[in-house]
Amino acid sequence: MKFVDEATITVEAGKGGNGCMSFRREKYIPKGGPDGGDGGDGGSILVKADPGLNTLVDYHFTRKHRAQTGQGGMGRQCTGAKGEDLVLMVPVGTTVIDLDTEEVLADLVEIGQVERIAQGGFHGLGNLRYKSSVNRAPRQTSNGSEGEFRNIKFELKVLADVGLLGLPNAGKSTFVRAVSAATPKVANYPFTTLVPSLGVVRTEQGRSFVVADIPGIIEGAAEGAGLGIRFLKHLARNRVLLHIVDMAPWDDITPEQAAVIAVNELGKFSQTLSNQPRWLVLNKIDMVPAEELEQRCQAVVDALNWTGPLFKISALTKQGTTELTGALQDFLDKRSKAILENPELLVQEDEMRSAVDAEAREHINRLRETARTEARANRAARNNDDDDDYDVEVEYVSE
Repeated sequence: MKFVDEATITVEAGKGGNGCMSFRREKYIPKGGPDGGDGGDGGSILVKADPGLNTLVDYHFTRKHRAQTGQGGMGRQCTGAKGEDLVLMVPVGTTVIDLDTEEVLADLVEIGQVERIAQGGFHGLGNLRYKSSVNRAPRQTSNGSEGEFRNIKFELKVLADVGLLGLPNAGKSTFVRAVSAATPKVANYPFTTLVPSLGVVRTEQGRSFVVADIPGIIEGAAEGAGLGIRFLKHLARNRVLLHIVDMAPWDDITPEQAAVIAVNELGKFSQTLSNQPRWLVLNKIDMVPAEELEQRCQAVVDALNWTGPLFKISALTKQGTTELTGALQDFLDKRSKAILENPELLVQEDEMRSAVDAEAREHINRLRETARTEARANRAARNNDDDDDYDVEVEYVSE
């Protein structure tokens, strides 16, 4: 199944049913009075988080969604049927944004969470509603109101406790394979990971966390190079980032250069995201000569001015991975306990995630607008070149 993490659609809630104008007419009751019923409310548009989904591909092809219109009122004081709500199923971790106002309408982070994103129209009133002591035979009704119409954007961000950051071939997918049952693609060439993948790490009975792997980023990613810039937003919901550095790179780049590139691109993408808790993981130490290992590790630490948690591992041989996952589990458990004791920490987390979302959205939109501008300029240049080919100067000579 194709991985799609963004989709733009239009939604229209149902119109409310019109009220009915009717008068009671029965044998031997010549003046039965008004009995027109109200219309039914229009159906609303709802979104629901479905744990069985992991992509927005369905909305990539079906762009228009409309809820059912309410039925009109009827005689004998019968109310029209309410229009059925339309429920759009989306993956857990989907954010719903109104494109016209840029308002976040819903953030679906819990399984089964349901939110209304477009309100159905209100029902119209039948003439029975207008009966009064001075108006015994009203001929007045009202029409149902229109349902809300919105241009909607779905943004999917994978839900994970730990996010992996690093250049291509740093060993992120191998690490996920080593510590979880997930089997992301692994190969000896860059960009083997094309879409985010998740793995559940079980450290012991009843204790586990989720790790997210995203495509590697390269130098210039903040300006649109490579794949990673598009998927960095998936790290917004993580509580800790693992910066994985390849200590035995396959190209001419040194480990310290690779480490600095990743950090710089992360900061250009979102300064708030770069300030998240981050641990440094030096990978592939089994491929480094023993006499050079300490020197290479120290070079990375010096290049980053690193003072935070540091781990040296080999994801391929699983050397050091148990200690790393154990430390991550303890960190996440302490964080969860602290949030229970102080709910204000969760509010701060939500604010941080909202800030990352806003910065990421602004950055990606800016890149897209730049790409559109360049494409328009290129098309205009090609058109001018084509015109020049047929621009023949004609000189008229009188005989």
